[in-house]
Amino acid sequence: MRGFVETIIANNTVFHGFVYTSINPLHDRCAEVLRSIGQIARFVSQTAPFPMSHTPHTAQTAQNRPNQPPLRVAHLIKGLGPGGAERLIVNQLETADPNIDYTVLRLIGHKSHLVSAVEATGATSMLIGGGRLWPLALRKKLAALDPDVIHAHSPVLAIAARLLISVTNIDAAILTTEHNRWPRHHRVTRLGNRLTAARDTARIAVSEDVRQSMSTSLHATTEVLDHGVPLGPLVELRAKRPEMRARLLGDAADSTIVIGIVANFRPEKAYDVFLDAAEQLAARRSGIRFFVVGQGPGEAAFRHGVRERGLDSVIEVLGYRDDATEVMSAFDIFTLTSRHEGKPVSLMEAFALGVPVVATRAGGIPEAVTDGENGILVDIDDTSAVSNAWERLANDDALRTRMGQAAAASAVGFDAAVATRSIESVYRSIAGRG
Repeated sequence: MRGFVETIIANNTVFHGFVYTSINPLHDRCAEVLRSIGQIARFVSQTAPFPMSHTPHTAQTAQNRPNQPPLRVAHLIKGLGPGGAERLIVNQLETADPNIDYTVLRLIGHKSHLVSAVEATGATSMLIGGGRLWPLALRKKLAALDPDVIHAHSPVLAIAARLLISVTNIDAAILTTEHNRWPRHHRVTRLGNRLTAARDTARIAVSEDVRQSMSTSLHATTEVLDHGVPLGPLVELRAKRPEMRARLLGDAADSTIVIGIVANFRPEKAYDVFLDAAEQLAARRSGIRFFVVGQGPGEAAFRHGVRERGLDSVIEVLGYRDDATEVMSAFDIFTLTSRHEGKPVSLMEAFALGVPVVATRAGGIPEAVTDGENGILVDIDDTSAVSNAWERLANDDALRTRMGQAAAASAVGFDAAVATRSIESVYRSIAGRG
């Protein structure tokens, strides 16, 4: 164990190097965070009152605990904004075993959109706090919670948890979920992942594409799991389609084709492609309306682009909506123009609502969308292909109906209740409760 910690400490010089050579402020912040983790590892390894040969959590050590309380799980997530990973946590909690005690620890305070949704499930939500010394604050939180399983959904938090398990007496199994392709992470994050990933007790990837993007040495020990959405409530929303269309479109509800996107305004979602394709289609076909649901740093620029191109009457930006799935029920076509994806939650929701999809071949999307069956796939950054696919579906009612039915059938493979049972089975196994 000492060798593992010393490896991390030695590579702290790498963290320092990246901090001082990076020119991107976001990269600076990432490198600073990881440097802090390295510093905490050095500090804890030198001052910890327990032996450095501390045994990691195993099924045997868990079974030796007398008078075991209910299984305790601590989710670690960067924030609780309206992103895909965050929504998957909420979906899991909504279908969770009530005999498992869940806590969700988040690093960023202002990303709090889903805090109330988490707490509505009966789970506890906590802010890690601690500023730049957040790894120490995380250590205190975990020591107080004494979880059986730490489930990390962010690579930086996963790195911190692995180090803390290695050099403290926190006795927990670690499950990490990889939500994004590794090349999307900063190189310092990838380095930290490679150095510490062996400390995971178990590991999940949200798509085969994500698994293949990881370090080759981790492929064999990473399970691909299709996460899910709450199918029952989404199926019930199909009946609200006429009501939502009337609210969005008024008297034009029966004569308008609605194309909608639900995605945060970030570069990887390629809203520039969406805007160009919408402009192309609006120029050659009437009776089309676009609805955009999302928030993020690119929202103001997108709104400006809509106004600048005179598309205000065609594209309506709804911003963040806590009733996003109800809005989606009004869509005739769901679309994603992404350059990078894990496996989008909004895509699973569109399936459950019976809405056909036009999407790019980004990340795990082709693992869910079968071209020509439940949707249409196009190449990344191919604006004309996106516009043409929208037009094809808009002009063919029978095709939309057939693909919508196929989408609804596909949703069975993305049932949150099934995914949650699988994840909780992993918890019990790695905590010695199986």
